[in-house]
Amino acid sequence: MSLSLRHVAKTFPGGIRALLPTDLDIAEGEIVALLGPSGCGKTTLLRIIAGLETSDPGAQIRFREEDITRQPVERRKVGMVFQSYALFPNMSVRGNIGYGLKMQKLPRKQIEARVEEVIALCRLEACVDRAVTALYGGQRQRVALARAVAPRPRLLLLDEPLSALDAALRAMLRDELAALLRQFGITAIHVTHDQEEAMAIADRVAVMQEGRVVQVGTPEALYRQPQTAFVARFIGNAMPLDGRIEGALLHLPGGTLALDRPVNGAAAYVRAEDVRIAIDGPLCGRVEAVTFLGTHYRLTISGVTHSPLTCLHQSFNPPRPGETVRLTIPQDAILFLQPEETAA
Repeated sequence: MSLSLRHVAKTFPGGIRALLPTDLDIAEGEIVALLGPSGCGKTTLLRIIAGLETSDPGAQIRFREEDITRQPVERRKVGMVFQSYALFPNMSVRGNIGYGLKMQKLPRKQIEARVEEVIALCRLEACVDRAVTALYGGQRQRVALARAVAPRPRLLLLDEPLSALDAALRAMLRDELAALLRQFGITAIHVTHDQEEAMAIADRVAVMQEGRVVQVGTPEALYRQPQTAFVARFIGNAMPLDGRIEGALLHLPGGTLALDRPVNGAAAYVRAEDVRIAIDGPLCGRVEAVTFLGTHYRLTISGVTHSPLTCLHQSFNPPRPGETVRLTIPQDAILFLQPEETAA
């Protein structure tokens, strides 16, 4: 493994446990996203890996075969891209990219060659001599990335690098960032609270909740096989079907669903794309809101469960608010998980 974390934890003064004992392995060249809501410990874990925070006693951080647990940040050879980018406003694009190389006291020709290499990789040729203050958000993001990889770090750490951008630009640069990271071939850890961003960029995603990693897997595995209700809710916004399960029947306020097998001691969840309008559907509800989203409508439906249910509906003639609709949910689309109040 390229990076191995064992028993990494962080307790701040006053006994605040920001990170519970955490184990994680990241392969050479792999891109891993740390995904979770604010305050779950993902940035704390990233800062410990970087050497900007010290872990509680008993931790071990190894890169390849080297123990870097107690190494200072300047010896860990990591590159970092921050949310604010932290670029030098008094320098040009070229000056920002070459700054770290000058600090390494590399020969001038080597610095120039390395700077030109990352400029080409990040497609910054058109603005190399501009001040960074004259760049738009997407260009600044590429400059920050170029500056981080120019010294050829063995590990790249990204702390919510797209969160300061507007929604349209963020969506465009998300795919661009994923392509660049794979082009660099560098081991990278990307912190985000945006599930779409994590799934688009990472090879694997580590979902964090209240200071612990609750599940690690590929985006597909996390989406299709969540192990807890929290993961199902966070990856794909699964909704509870809060009814009563008796054998192979799920009794809901809006009707009864037949299940493909008897289920005991589990809670049922479903995602909006699997809730479908059907003339002879076994469930009944009332349309409360209809929102047009371009490729489809999002319907908010009450009466099916104790809380409103969302349905993604593709049609030129959606139902109107106040109408009663029949619904169906495919048996294989229902997720059966440990009830959320007792989930680990």
